[in-house]
Amino acid sequence: MNLTEIRFEVAARHRPVALIQDDLPAGGAAAPYVAVEAPVVGGQPLAVRLTGRDVVLEARHDPGAGAHGRVTLTAHVQGRAVRRSPRELAGALRHRHRALSRPDAPVTTLGLALTGTHVTVLTRGADGWTARGRLDLADALDTRDEAWLATLAADSTGAHRWGRFGQLGLRDLRLATHADGTTYHLPDGRLLLTATSAGPGFFDTAHTSVWTLDPVTLDLEHRGDVFFRRPDAPGVFGDHACHLVRDGARWLLATSTWGDFDTSRSMRITYAESDADLTRGQHVLDTRPLDVPTTGVPAVGVWDPHLVRDGERWLVGYVVATRYFRFGPALATGPALDALTLRAVDTASRECEGTTLLRDPGADDAWRVLASSKDRRAYPVCDLDLAPLGRLAAPYPSNIPWPTLARTGAGWLLAAFDGTEQGGRLTGYGTHGDVVLMRSVPH
Repeated sequence: MNLTEIRFEVAARHRPVALIQDDLPAGGAAAPYVAVEAPVVGGQPLAVRLTGRDVVLEARHDPGAGAHGRVTLTAHVQGRAVRRSPRELAGALRHRHRALSRPDAPVTTLGLALTGTHVTVLTRGADGWTARGRLDLADALDTRDEAWLATLAADSTGAHRWGRFGQLGLRDLRLATHADGTTYHLPDGRLLLTATSAGPGFFDTAHTSVWTLDPVTLDLEHRGDVFFRRPDAPGVFGDHACHLVRDGARWLLATSTWGDFDTSRSMRITYAESDADLTRGQHVLDTRPLDVPTTGVPAVGVWDPHLVRDGERWLVGYVVATRYFRFGPALATGPALDALTLRAVDTASRECEGTTLLRDPGADDAWRVLASSKDRRAYPVCDLDLAPLGRLAAPYPSNIPWPTLARTGAGWLLAAFDGTEQGGRLTGYGTHGDVVLMRSVPH
């Protein structure tokens, strides 16, 4: 039975929301993805702060202002107040200062998160976390500077917890594989996934995380977070939409440079090599360019890398955008990752990404290129020349869920996601999504 004949149905959904994923020591952070939270106690005012060299970021909850209090956010850099950034949308500014600052239900916890260059105040109630205000510090402070990050700490007027920022949602799920494309398993049989941990805003508030997936129970467990240094810019970035590959005794991790999304320049792909145990813990990796070819195509960006070594050649799947946002899958081949030639590119699709290489057991293990097409609401299946062969018989959630497949003892497993947002109307697109897990149906 080939890939297009396998039928899938939804077996589980997850939404592991957490403002803090792992606790940090008293001071210092490796990346600008941290948070502090504290419980609201009785009718007492509460303040939580993130402090660093010449910087104080503070969120306050005043229970005496209105039925459920009032929430404020302030930022001072070198003693000067950061009141707003020209990069913030006018609507976001209006919501931050007015409609969202007064919760409409009781508040149990006050939180403050730094994700990339954005600082956000959130409150938790019966419906979970809601963003009440946000400031972009990019024009006032280099939050990615490692020397400044080493001075970061948190405090509160009451008991508090501080640590690495977690996620409002998960997307861009990708199974870790061996270099030959086979699924990587931990010794206990669990699968390893990388994901984009959504922050309280657009793509530049997200980062890469590592998870395990139990193929029997379909339980997800957070294992770690990965951040990146770039070859052409100082600091630590939350780049994401990546592929983790076990190549002999080393790891390869190829990623898209979404950590500071800017349509005025091309999106790129970088990759890192590491001997560290990337299956757990926090890591900051040095990267170099993965120069995937776009020969003859007026490309404004490339992203979503997927790497496979087929004998003496590499196969590299990715996405080529001819403008924001019009993009489709591409495939390059070559004897090394720094010697790739474009084999095929799809410039006809409008929003088609998540390029994935997979052997088809029903076609003598021939390589297939899978992708996710928002316009067609389908997972197209193609050959290595991107000639269409059909589509996966699987439910297609909202947004552009990647086709991430693994063979298990019970058949096939497909890990996808959807476009469900989290955190209220200030956060908006970029906070998706739910994890949607599917199993193959026996014929």
